[in-house]
Amino acid sequence: ASEMALSRMQLHRKIKALTGKSTTEFIRVIRLREAAALLEKRSGNVSEVAFAVGFNNLSYFVRSFQKQYGVSPSQYGSR
Repeated sequence: ASEMALSRMQLHRKIKALTGKSTTEFIRVIRLREAAALLEKRSGNVSEVAFAVGFNNLSYFVRSFQKQYGVSPSQYGSR
């Protein structure tokens, strides 16, 4: 935020205005997209992919992925 000459709250508001998502949700979606790309390339198993994209809790990653894509990460990677 400081590198963009904005306060943290200004940055949060701008992200919300541009994307319609909270900062946390915006970052989660980006991480899930990266995870989907890794799973398509078969770059490791589900837990390796989850940790590689920044999720520290595997069950939270699986729930988030399933909510975003409608299938579990293991099903997504095997299609």
